Amino acid sequence: MSNANAASETATFAAGCFWGVEHIFLKYYPPIQNKGILKTSVGYTGGNPLVKNPDYKTVCTGATDHAEAVKIEFDPSKVTYAQLVEFFYRTHDPTTENRQGGDTGTQYRSAIYTHSPEQAEIAQRVTTEVQAKHFTPRGKKIVTEITAAGEWWDAEDYHQLYLFKNPSGYQCPTHRLHW
Repeated sequence: MSNANAASETATFAAGCFWGVEHIFLKYYPPIQNKGILKTSVGYTGGNPLVKNPDYKTVCTGATDHAEAVKIEFDPSKVTYAQLVEFFYRTHDPTTENRQGGDTGTQYRSAIYTHSPEQAEIAQRVTTEVQAKHFTPRGKKIVTEITAAGEWWDAEDYHQLYLFKNPSGYQCPTHRLHW
């Protein structure tokens, strides 16, 4: 396992409530099945750089401009970044600005936070492909923000793996496979 960790990469996605985003990635890529995801954490990123260590209550006001996001450590020899980006698009509605289902606000925006120039190129390419194949035919436009990853703040402990600890907890209805 230490070799996998040495070669691991990080992917960061925001697609609405971070409980559901983390849950669906782990449902289809469970670490125990060695499908490429090694571990996840939910937290806050992409906000006002002057706001340090934001908490859930403050982020939910919209005042910090942080997104609820999931950070994924993955083994690129098992699952590629491009596959994760496409899966990200499959599991939410990237055509709604600052909203997923009934959840509205900047913290629920659709965003890809890239960790290298290569990731940025892959994210742009996959976005173009997904737009042409799945959204242009329906007259919809992807509004996902693609930007370099900034400072990351882990969410409070009770948010980590929330839907695994609370199986009957709230899950946004858009967090499902759309194709």
